[in-house]
Amino acid sequence: MQPRNITVVGAGYVGLSLAVLLAPRHRVQLLDIDAAKVDLICQGISPLADAEIQQRLPESPVHATTDAAHAYTDADTVIIATPTNYDSDNGYFDTSSVEACVAEAARRCPQALVIIKSTVPVGFTTALQQRFADMEILFSPEFLREGRALHDNLYPSRIVVGGNSPRAQAFGQMLADCAKATDIAQYYCGSTEAEAIKLFANTYLAMRVAFFNELDSFAEIHHLNTRHIIDGVCADSRIGHYYNNPSFGYGGYCLPKDTEQLRANYFNVPNQLIGAIVEANRTRKDFIAHQILKRQPHTVGIYRLAMKNGADNFRVSAIQSVMKRLQGRGVHVVVYEPALAQSHFLNAPVITDLAEFIRLADVIVANRQHADLAAVADKVYSRDLFGSDQ
Repeated sequence: MQPRNITVVGAGYVGLSLAVLLAPRHRVQLLDIDAAKVDLICQGISPLADAEIQQRLPESPVHATTDAAHAYTDADTVIIATPTNYDSDNGYFDTSSVEACVAEAARRCPQALVIIKSTVPVGFTTALQQRFADMEILFSPEFLREGRALHDNLYPSRIVVGGNSPRAQAFGQMLADCAKATDIAQYYCGSTEAEAIKLFANTYLAMRVAFFNELDSFAEIHHLNTRHIIDGVCADSRIGHYYNNPSFGYGGYCLPKDTEQLRANYFNVPNQLIGAIVEANRTRKDFIAHQILKRQPHTVGIYRLAMKNGADNFRVSAIQSVMKRLQGRGVHVVVYEPALAQSHFLNAPVITDLAEFIRLADVIVANRQHADLAAVADKVYSRDLFGSDQ
């Protein structure tokens, strides 16, 4: 395949990992509005906690910029990976950044193939294609884990492209050619079906998290051994021993907003399960807060804010929701989070010294166990059994 001129818009996990994936074989411009992030990337420093990006970026020919005119020049492929946060007031993803990028591409490089990687509502791409009828716009979902985004691009579970044109198939093959895995399953379908694949896949994962969390709630209430139950249940090969570690709830950038969006897409479709998954996550966080309050703590220490070990993303982590519930009941909360530079987080003091944090806290709340806390295990409240989020 001849090298392409590719513009990737958005230097988050999706955009940066794709840029690093594609740059060895193609000319890649990475566009982002965050000048500090762009400056780090230009120095070969990853702004994200992802071991393989950190390893490969210093030698990568990716060129990062904040200059849209420069980034779009001569582009024949534009990949959009900008944030689409869920707007709870309107019951829909905020797709304004995606729409703005498509409009910019239409103005600067109208012959380019546009691929949307940002998660969008079902039916969004088709509607956008009608607005920009002279362009070819595809949706191609990503299936990446925070902290392992480049690894999941190098060894993808599958490649899904919402289109079946020659350019759509060439894009899918380009992703496969740049990966390390071989014999990668490729699926070509309509863009609306591709959008549905992303939302249903993430909602299924959220359902699995919610299921094992409710199993754990049952075991805790009845003073049963959660691990023994999970081991016995998951010995069935149809269920499998994975993605079954109890937590304070599913969180992160994808699962909360994707489940909410899918529920919104069900507004005229009979359902019980889809809405129940969202509510189960709220119930779990209520339950966790209640169990902590039963210990009657004066000061609760929140150990780390990220959703999972090895990640640096605090967005919509379940422990924050638990923290807010405790604060709402008048409990004094302190936070230990080395990745935070600020003195307070959600009105709670951030303690930078681990020993001082441990001394102050009557109860230490940790979504995932850590060796830092081994000496004070009697203080720790965690439902972590396996030390893993896989």
